[in-house]
Amino acid sequence: MMRVLQGLSSLVACALSVTLAFAAMEPDEILSDPAKEKRARGITKELRCVVCQNQSVDDSDAPLAKDIRLIVRERIMAGETDDQVRAFVVARYGQYVLLRPPLGVDTALIWIGPFALLAIALGVATLYLRRARVAGDPANGKLSLEEEQRVEALLKDDGR
Repeated sequence: MMRVLQGLSSLVACALSVTLAFAAMEPDEILSDPAKEKRARGITKELRCVVCQNQSVDDSDAPLAKDIRLIVRERIMAGETDDQVRAFVVARYGQYVLLRPPLGVDTALIWIGPFALLAIALGVATLYLRRARVAGDPANGKLSLEEEQRVEALLKDDGR
């Protein structure tokens, strides 16, 4: 019985996710030619909605996203290639509209930034661990030579 419920809940979750993906699109946006509609969906899935946070134009229900979806479909119907359509949208809205912008001077920080932050974090962690080891960090259970001498002096004073 439990397996049946799990299977049913998985099926419902899949159906909802497919339904929500189509919720952003309105019927008047869908092209009658399935091949061209597939091309349009492929392009709009790669474009970022410029008013939403990291949401594709295909998934967004913002008015600007609808406008971009319509532009893409108009361009496809006019006979443009996928690259020409993308180039038009990028020329109009900038590199930011691409969910995966190409590596260039203006996008280098986007691509290199995470790796640079990781390298800096590893460097800071390495320095901290080296200094902690040299300074006789109490966390590692060892006392420095001065601390050992002070402990011995205190113990001698208690034994009078």
